[in-house]
Amino acid sequence: MNAVHGVAAVVLVMLTTVLIGAFGIRLSRTTSDFYVASRTVSPLWNASAIGGEYLSAASFLGIAGLILAYGADMLWLPVGWTGGYLVLLVLVSAPLRRSGAYTLPDFAEARLGSMAVRRMAGVLVVLIGWLYLMPQFQSAGLVLRAVTGAPEWAGGLLVACVVGVNVLSGGMRSITFVQAFQYWLKLTALAVPLVFLLLAWRADGAPGLGAADAVTWALPLSGGREYGLYSTYSLILATFLGTMGLPHVLVRFYTNPDGRAARHTTLVVLSLLGLFYLMPAVYGALGRIYLPELRGSDMVVLTLPGRLVGGVAGDLLTALVTAGAFAAFLSTSSGLTVSVAGVIGQDILRGGVRSFRVAAVVAVAVPLALASVARSLPVADVVGLAFAVSASSFCPLLVLGIWWRRLTPPGAMAGLVVGGGLACGAVLLTIGEGPHTGLAGALLAQPAAWSVPVAFTVMIVVSLLTRSRIPPGVARIMVRLHTPETLDLDRGDWRPRST
Repeated sequence: MNAVHGVAAVVLVMLTTVLIGAFGIRLSRTTSDFYVASRTVSPLWNASAIGGEYLSAASFLGIAGLILAYGADMLWLPVGWTGGYLVLLVLVSAPLRRSGAYTLPDFAEARLGSMAVRRMAGVLVVLIGWLYLMPQFQSAGLVLRAVTGAPEWAGGLLVACVVGVNVLSGGMRSITFVQAFQYWLKLTALAVPLVFLLLAWRADGAPGLGAADAVTWALPLSGGREYGLYSTYSLILATFLGTMGLPHVLVRFYTNPDGRAARHTTLVVLSLLGLFYLMPAVYGALGRIYLPELRGSDMVVLTLPGRLVGGVAGDLLTALVTAGAFAAFLSTSSGLTVSVAGVIGQDILRGGVRSFRVAAVVAVAVPLALASVARSLPVADVVGLAFAVSASSFCPLLVLGIWWRRLTPPGAMAGLVVGGGLACGAVLLTIGEGPHTGLAGALLAQPAAWSVPVAFTVMIVVSLLTRSRIPPGVARIMVRLHTPETLDLDRGDWRPRST
């Protein structure tokens, strides 16, 4: 690829991101603007912003690379990442918005009346956010190096600086504008080159997979991973249940005006994600035909235009894909930074706009430092581990907290500690020492199949053993969570005791 085109694409995305974010500065005046955009974001605008932040480096680059390497088994990734919003729609979105909270720890305290549970939830939000941010910075470094030859640390630093400027200046209000734009940029950056790739494939005689690949790649449970059946089911569980506990996704539902708008937002998100996820699978299949040497690489999406189209047209298409990749890094990093900064600013600092800005610097700096020293794994694998931690901690807390009135603070705390702790331990062992082999390796690489049931079981059993600890105001809270806004109750907005 021509380095000039690549640099121009990156610079253009960065400048556009900063300019759009600057537009939101004029509208950001209050603490509510910074944390939840004053809860005035419309469903279509919010759904576009969710699509922008949810479609991370794992979606834009990682899925195609894993499908190239492992075949049909990895199609569950886009299915699960989209289907998770259906679970979110049915179980969580509207009640969560009606809670009136700013963050997940706010919800935990409002539902259970426990500062200990709130603090534990805050720790898990920060850990999940940092785990999700690390591969964004690592992937940005790899892409910038491939395009310009710059050192790997430069890409992550560049993304961190732009994200920091936007978050520090306008908070959630600015980030909403930026992420909505970046969803449509990412969709265009995959769709337009794909048209030319398919035309080139047709002109080449539409070659297919060889006989060996048809058996080892195109059929389920034959992609080469050990204990494929277990890994597949564990992956499905993590992606379907992990979505509802991702802090940067849930904070978006706090920005809707009411529960009805939150449900409409989720329906639109399902459509937008379904449209996007049709394309990485095609990139992975074309990569298997033309770039089999890239197995296990996240670079297949960036490499295909130059290989199939070539010339100036190939360089321009590669530049467009590069722009989409950096939009993915920026949008996801922005959403994660807002959610992590919200928790740090509310629970560790004193709250307010000044605390939010200080927390935003910490939220970006720590994962950037970790990304520079951590061992690099396929980006979709690392993000999948973040989903496993989310499914093992916040999924039980939200489902039981919203739908089971007998959940107690000790039960919630025990479930968060055991489920989140087990999943985090598996993640640390996988990132720090893995990949492991055999059954132990499969259990550590995909922990959701055992950590999620353990978390639910512990939360339920401990709650039943501590029935005397049921919060006294639980009936009022459950009515608030499940009563439609059309009844016009005097709800008000809940405020954490810590502020």
